[in-house]
Amino acid sequence: MKNRKILIALMTVSPWLSLPLLGKKPIKRFLPGTIFMCLYLVVEGSIATKRRWWWFPSTLKPNILGELPLIFGPFLVGSFWIFRFTYGKFSFYFLLNLIIDSIFTFIMLDWFKKIGYVTLVRINRVQLSLIFLLKSVLMYGFQYLYEQIFISRNKVKDIDS
Repeated sequence: MKNRKILIALMTVSPWLSLPLLGKKPIKRFLPGTIFMCLYLVVEGSIATKRRWWWFPSTLKPNILGELPLIFGPFLVGSFWIFRFTYGKFSFYFLLNLIIDSIFTFIMLDWFKKIGYVTLVRINRVQLSLIFLLKSVLMYGFQYLYEQIFISRNKVKDIDS
């Protein structure tokens, strides 16, 4: 597709336009879990490329992971929004992630394939969906532990001061 790079750039940048609507507090609160998972996704992308789980025929820049626009666009910003409305309600968080991941896996993936952005190679859609769900549980767990360890510790320091 001729306009693939423009579409990928728009897909990356447009979610960022919603961040001012979110506010500073949720961004500051959920930044650790979101950044942890973005870094995890970059490592996973490198492994997936070597093992040919999926293939990005072209990227915005050579020698850059093809999934970076997805990671630092809709995934990063979407994670803030999902945490904002579901954190503390794990079953709702899990259900919402299941729905969003299924839309991506079973609908958006067809469009990405059509425009020549990504194709699954050695894994199928069900496996990809399971990988997404496991990552969402990992991200929630990381955020929960972060808050238990660091936020609780800061509250104790504030009381002692």
